[in-house]
Amino acid sequence: MGSKSDLLVCTALECESGEEMLSAMELAKKEGADIVELCVASMSFSHISELERLFTLRTLPSILSFGPDDLKQPCTRCSESTRLEILRRAVELDIEFVEIYHQVCTKELINELKRQRSKTRIIVSNHVNKGGFTREKLADLIIGMQSTDADIIKLVINVESITDVAPLFHMLTHCQVPLIARAMGERGLISQLLGPKYGASMIFGSLGGKFVPGLPPLVSIKHVYKLENMNADTKIFGVVSNPVGHSKGPLLHNPAFRQTGYNGIYVPLLVDDIKEFFRVYSCNDFAGFSVGIPHKETAVSCCDEVHPLALSIGAVNTIVRRPMDGKLVGYNTDCEACITAIEDAFRERFVRNGEALHVSPIAGKLFVLVGAGGAGRAIAFGARSRGARVVIFNRNFERAKALAMAVSGEALPYESLNDFRAEKGMILANASAVGMEPNTDQTPVSKVALKSYELVFDAVYTPRNTRLLQEAAEVGATVVSGVEMFIRQALGQFKLFTGGLAPEDFMRKIVLEQF
Repeated sequence: MGSKSDLLVCTALECESGEEMLSAMELAKKEGADIVELCVASMSFSHISELERLFTLRTLPSILSFGPDDLKQPCTRCSESTRLEILRRAVELDIEFVEIYHQVCTKELINELKRQRSKTRIIVSNHVNKGGFTREKLADLIIGMQSTDADIIKLVINVESITDVAPLFHMLTHCQVPLIARAMGERGLISQLLGPKYGASMIFGSLGGKFVPGLPPLVSIKHVYKLENMNADTKIFGVVSNPVGHSKGPLLHNPAFRQTGYNGIYVPLLVDDIKEFFRVYSCNDFAGFSVGIPHKETAVSCCDEVHPLALSIGAVNTIVRRPMDGKLVGYNTDCEACITAIEDAFRERFVRNGEALHVSPIAGKLFVLVGAGGAGRAIAFGARSRGARVVIFNRNFERAKALAMAVSGEALPYESLNDFRAEKGMILANASAVGMEPNTDQTPVSKVALKSYELVFDAVYTPRNTRLLQEAAEVGATVVSGVEMFIRQALGQFKLFTGGLAPEDFMRKIVLEQF
């Protein structure tokens, strides 16, 4: 299974008939799969000749496999003798790989298939459902599987935490026999995205954009991540968040790395316990991180050093591992990103009216902030630094009060937000998750109340045009999308990640075209 550039991208086909298998194979080919897994357990066939026809007409190299459930409750069409017959026919027809479960595998069977074969390679696989793996446990499993004389071994494990994937990377690097390794579930996604760095020669993706926890879609493997370019020196970056599925970071940072010739990859990291994450993934290869919900405040205590602005905000959205000493350094690029986006929108209006501005256009204005989490803290400190008067609304009133005290502002009960009309021409900034996909019909402030605001900013960027922004525009306010803040904070992050300049026009174009 060869060198890094020989990476094989596989997808599993679970179809009822041979015809469906063949058309799914065509789609897999179109989406960039190099090889498919034919899951016999999903098929209804009355005679083995239907499978022989499938093997003969296949248009992609294939792995023949039986579902793990066949071990527990062999179906009538897949009795043990039928399974053996299918395996023998597959080998006679030179199918590229056959997969046999370790629990039912014998040395005799493998030797018989090896005597028969001219091309077929034999994979012995093990599916382990309980979590909490140590390197030692996995090593013992692998030694047992190697003793079957298989050509390749495959290990599929269920993981309860992203940190459970680390021993798999260790096994990939040190295994003496080619190893296919896969961690199941959303927290196991990096087993596929980062596997090639550690020597994986086959990874799996999902077909037709279907959401399969732990599998990247085939199209993203080929177009977003381009995993075939990965090697042992690739630096790892990612967004540490929970949930993380909505993050657009990978769509932006990966093409930007390629554009600048930087050998890096940026992946979603579904993290439950951020301290434990940094304890386990502590090597220099894990070079930098965006920090998302709900970790921005906890992240401060995970850093060895924190930039003064981020420290005063009490929230970190970017962490870089300093190459010379491996120390984690925390920054906040949210603050400037949001405030400059709001200022520039004001400036554009003043320029249109022929006025020149020498101070910040938000100086002296009443700045109404919804949300007192990580993003809210960054925005509050930014507004305060420009001389705005800050009023904070948050569902948890204690948090609102604590933030108000930190920025010499005022906290008011969340319930009174819609009735707050202290003056005309106020600024509204939503830093809560209200209105974010999938709850796009929600808005933190009623349309009637929006008439008191001159400018409305929404930190939510999925969807790009939230209900809040739509209604603000309808009542005549200037609107600033969270996409603008996203672009600016990402540019700041990219510079910190690479120690260089970010390709601003290129990154802006990607965001506006793809988001």
